[in-house]
Amino acid sequence: MNKKLLGYVALFIAIALLPALGVYPIFVMKVLCYALFACAFNLLVGFTGLLSFGHAAFLGTAAYVTGHALKVWALPAPLGLAVGAGAAAAVGLVFGLLAIRRSGIYFSMITLALSQMLYFVFLQAPFTGGEDGLQSVPRGSFFGLDLGNDLTLFYVVLGIFIAAFWLIYRIVHSPFGQVLTSIRENEARATSLGYDTGHFKLLAFVLSAGLAGLAGATKTLVLGFATLTDAIWTTSGLVILMTLVGGMGTLVGPMVGALVIIALENKIGDFGKLLADTTGVAWFNGLGESVSLVTGLIFIVCVLAFRRGLVGEAMALLEKRRASS
Repeated sequence: MNKKLLGYVALFIAIALLPALGVYPIFVMKVLCYALFACAFNLLVGFTGLLSFGHAAFLGTAAYVTGHALKVWALPAPLGLAVGAGAAAAVGLVFGLLAIRRSGIYFSMITLALSQMLYFVFLQAPFTGGEDGLQSVPRGSFFGLDLGNDLTLFYVVLGIFIAAFWLIYRIVHSPFGQVLTSIRENEARATSLGYDTGHFKLLAFVLSAGLAGLAGATKTLVLGFATLTDAIWTTSGLVILMTLVGGMGTLVGPMVGALVIIALENKIGDFGKLLADTTGVAWFNGLGESVSLVTGLIFIVCVLAFRRGLVGEAMALLEKRRASS
C-alpha cells in the first residue's frame, strides 16, 4: 500500500472517530454529503476539463426522487438511494447529449440553462411540494440497521462516501482516467490519437451526475427533506466554490473545500459572536447573516493567493521542498 492510500485510510479513520470526540454527527454527515458532491463535480471539471454551471440539477433530482421513493413508495433506504442516483445519472445523460456538442463557455451556459429549466419543473411538479419542499422523509433501515439512530446513520453515510471516493480514485487512476486527463490537457491531440473524445466526455458527465445524485440522495436521507435549494443555480455556484477553495484536480481538495464552506455556513454566527465579545465591536454579531460576504472574500483570497486551492498549494509546497532537499 503506497503512502497516498495510507493517508486516505488515516483520514477516514479520523473522520470515523469524530463523533467519539464530541462532534455533532449530523454536521459531519452534511459535510460528507457536500464533499461527495464536490468530488463528483471535480471529476468533471478537475480531471476532464468540463465546467458545468448546472450540477445542482443532479443533486436536486436525486434528492426529490429519493425522498419520494422513501416516503410515498416506502422503498428501503438502499433501493431509494439507488433510484435517486440512477435518476440523476439519467438526467445527466440527457444533459450530456445536449451539452457536449459545445465547449468552453457555451457548454457551461447550456448546462446552466438546462438546470434552470429543471428547477422550474421542480417548482411546479406536485410530488416535490413546490416551495414547501418534500418534508418528513423517513430514514428506514439499511440492510437491517436502524437509521433512526444518528450514530448508525453516520457510519452508513461514511461507508457510502468511502465507496464513492474509492470509485473516483479508481476512475482517475485507470486508463479511462488517463484519457480524460489527456482530453483536459489537449483534446485535439487526444482526437488525433484515435480516441472518441465525445464518448469519453459523455461518460464522464454521466458518472459525475450519478455521483452528485448519490450525494443528493444521501443528504435527503440524513436531513429528512428535499427543497428547491438543492436544485437552484446558487447550489451549482456553491460546489464550484468548494472545488476551487479546496483544490481543483486533487482528490482531497473538494473535501477540504466542502468542510470550509459548510463550516462557515453553520458556524459563522458563533464565530461572529465570539469576535463581538472579544473585541467589543457589535457589528460582528451580524456576521451570521453575511455568509455570502464571507465566502465571497474567501473566494477572492483563494483566487489571488491560492490559485491551486488549499490542498493544491500545500502539495506544490511539499514538492518544492522535496526538490530542494
